[in-house]
This record gives sequence, structure tokens and C-alpha cells, in this order.
Amino acid sequence: MKIPALIMAGGRGRRICSEIEKPLLSIFGKPLIDRVVEAAKSAKNISEIYVVTSKNTPQTEERCLKKGWRILKTRGEGYHNDLKQAIIDGKLDSPVLTMPADLPALTGRFIDKIVILFEKKGKNAFAVFVPLEKREKMELSVSSKDEFEGVLYAVSGVNIINGKKILVEGKIDTAALVTDEIEVLFNINTQKDLEIAEKKLKNHFN
Repeated sequence: MKIPALIMAGGRGRRICSEIEKPLLSIFGKPLIDRVVEAAKSAKNISEIYVVTSKNTPQTEERCLKKGWRILKTRGEGYHNDLKQAIIDGKLDSPVLTMPADLPALTGRFIDKIVILFEKKGKNAFAVFVPLEKREKMELSVSSKDEFEGVLYAVSGVNIINGKKILVEGKIDTAALVTDEIEVLFNINTQKDLEIAEKKLKNHFN
């Protein structure tokens, strides 16, 4: 199974407190957005890649265009609205992988695993969650939380959704993976997150 991927890179990134757009922040000499695009490109189960930008990230958009990466520009009205617009504008009416532009340790191997699990579970959506205590133990921030089977988790931002269901109101039948693997554990929301990731991921990038 091969599916398209949307890299969400249109948020304001207020909590990072930087004049540099968050997707362009460098970790080990390379912008965050570059690392996520490279991970998606190396995945065997990804058919096409789009970077979702908005009025909030003009420099990120400019970099993507210079690199020859396809973009879907949204109105910048929040994550979920931007996701809906990107899926509709891109005419993505089949399963689509979504992931944030701030997961520096993401790999093609991990992405492929998620696509395989989605296919096996047979649901209309698949989410990847991180145990809250794992992020808190590392002193990493938690930008978003969601409940799965009665337990609250940190949202990783890595999801698969059937594009046909994007306009459906209410809950979509969802399967999930709960993991503390480094590919989704290090989600960069603040300067402190970036500093911790730089210390903890040295071996990963060496």
C-alpha cells in the first residue's frame, strides 16, 4: 500500500519564540522541514509528498519551492482547518498520512511501519500517541493531548486518515499506536524542546 503524505508546516509556532519560522529552525546543521521531507522521501510506502504551508510560513514556502517540493497553501486558520483544506484542494480522497514539520528524528522506516499498521487495522483513521509520562520525564513540552481507550496521551501529529471522511462530523473509527520511540518522542514546540533534542539525539545523527 502506498499513500500520499502531507507535512504540516503552516502553523504560527508561537511557543518557539523565534524570529525564524519553526520549520526552518536548524538541528544538527539542517532545517527541521528538510529532515521530515527526507524521511518521507525515504519511505517505501509513500507515493507523493506535499508540504502544507500558509500565510504564517512564507519563508518555509519559499524554501520548498526552491527545492522543488510540492506545496499546498492553506488559509492558516488552524491545524484542523488547514488539514481539511489541504485534503480537499489536493483532491486526496483516499488514505493520507499527515505529520508535523517538527519531528527531527522521524525516519522512513517508522513511516512505513505506520502505513502497514493502518492497513492491517482496517479503520478509517490511525493515530500515533506518546505516553504523557515519557515526555514529562524528558522535560519535553506537550502541545496537544487526546484520549484513546480511556487514557490521555500526548499527540505526536503522525496520523493517517481516509480523505473521504475528512468532512464527516463526529468521531471517525480510529486505531492507534502508543509508543515512546524517538521518531515521535521529540516533537519540537519550544526552545527548550530544541535544546533537549540536540543533547539527546547526538548519537542518532552521528
